[in-house]
Amino acid sequence: MKTICFGELMLRLAPEGYLRFSQADRFGAVFGGAEANVAVSLANFGTEAEFVTKLPQNDIAGAAINSLRRFGVGVSGIVRGGPRLGLYYLEKGASQRPSKVVYDRAGSSMALADPADFDWEKIFEGAGWFHFTGITPALGDNVAAITMVAAKTAKRMGLTVSADVNYRQNLWSREKAAKVIGELMPFVDVCITNDGQAKDVFGITPTANELFDGVLTPAGYTRIARELCGRYGFSKVAMTLRESISASDNNWAAMMYNGKDSVFSRKYAMHIVDRVGGGDGFGAGLIYALQSGKNDQDALEFAVAAGCLKHTIEGDYNLVSVSEVEQLAGGDGSGRVQR
Repeated sequence: MKTICFGELMLRLAPEGYLRFSQADRFGAVFGGAEANVAVSLANFGTEAEFVTKLPQNDIAGAAINSLRRFGVGVSGIVRGGPRLGLYYLEKGASQRPSKVVYDRAGSSMALADPADFDWEKIFEGAGWFHFTGITPALGDNVAAITMVAAKTAKRMGLTVSADVNYRQNLWSREKAAKVIGELMPFVDVCITNDGQAKDVFGITPTANELFDGVLTPAGYTRIARELCGRYGFSKVAMTLRESISASDNNWAAMMYNGKDSVFSRKYAMHIVDRVGGGDGFGAGLIYALQSGKNDQDALEFAVAAGCLKHTIEGDYNLVSVSEVEQLAGGDGSGRVQR
């Protein structure tokens, strides 16, 4: 099944290793972005994926496109024009020092895109799935309008629509996110979020009896997911369950609700190499698993394992295969050398 992913492809600049911005005299450069990360993961899993965005007509944007082509992502829906490529700077955290992200994407080609740039009926020909995240409509009212047209067209043409809420406080306010994302959600079939975003964007907070030692209980997650399904008509809600012990070590799991029943995954204790893109690895894993006909439990286990492995890989893209994910999902997390 061909999947269309829509968002902004950016250049990521980061100091070497765990240096702070104030220490850096050089920056490593890779390309990435939430929806592009999903497209690359899906292509690595052997499925057909297309990425849609707007990029300037210059050599740096050409290199960005080639970073997608390298992994088999379709780029025929990329529009060229506008002034610049969006950037973001990443300072990797360690131990008790958190990672930091600084965006430099105002006035980018994607942020200035026009609804007339994209012929969604043509883009969706032969596709069965459409994926976007809440980062894309955060770029501006014009991009929110484009996302709305895309979601409505995908729904009308019979595609399954997935959305990762991906609220970013550095891009817009909670109030604006709640309004814009709330208007998009009725056109979504599969929603990916977490309990923090359920509170910040959807205004759904846990009750006192849904917390145990400050942690949301399984019954609490199920109630939040059930409320989201009832409000927007989702067929499935998947929620990642991240326990941040430090910037270097997290516990990682997820749950999924299908409108009737909930399933919960196993939990992974992760030592983090690169946290960026972990949620995108989960989203891509979930899309692939659901498209492959896996039942809810197996689909969730595959998605969580895919997201776990992304935390071990430098850069935005999750460069893992189906067999590697299935090996971890099957219980082999020893990390022993394979000879």
